[in-house]
Amino acid sequence: MAAEQMADRGEEQDRTPPTAAPSAAPAGAEPVPVPPARPLDAIDRDILRILQTDGRASIRSVAERVHVSRANAYARINRLVEDGVIRGFGARVDHERAGQGASAYITLKIVQNSWRTVREQLQALPGATHIALVSGDFDVLLLVHTPDNRALRELVLTRIQSIPEVLSTRTLLVFEETDLGPRPDRPAELA
Repeated sequence: MAAEQMADRGEEQDRTPPTAAPSAAPAGAEPVPVPPARPLDAIDRDILRILQTDGRASIRSVAERVHVSRANAYARINRLVEDGVIRGFGARVDHERAGQGASAYITLKIVQNSWRTVREQLQALPGATHIALVSGDFDVLLLVHTPDNRALRELVLTRIQSIPEVLSTRTLLVFEETDLGPRPDRPAELA
């Protein structure tokens, strides 16, 4: 269906942003190559700011705020998804209120050249929300949220340390978190 037709179907259809392209291939499959992203202009950056602040913003609202037609806004958002600039749409969660009262950053030293294997196993862990391959004194930084310290202990001592490629771990408890997600008062976010 053409973007123009989508834009003319009304606000109900307007609320549904394009579906994000898969960010990773299934386990064991070759990753699908993502074409290089096209350069972003000021309108694209404004659209990204709006959607980062409010992922539920309607196409109509986005179009009005960046001063383009709904069809143009829809086409731009669709292109940002296809190019992999927008990886998905989601909610920012207060993990404590959602029953995940214990949070920790876990650093891991891993066997050289085992990143892909370790990443697959870490992605399957309950409560894992961010995984990064980093440089420095350790190789991997993992952020987890668990119901309590007992569950965190079980996750680290039983699940993570049993991964053969994990040489050592260090757990850093999070006492307080502040989400620094995009805000309208930070205009330089994507400039």
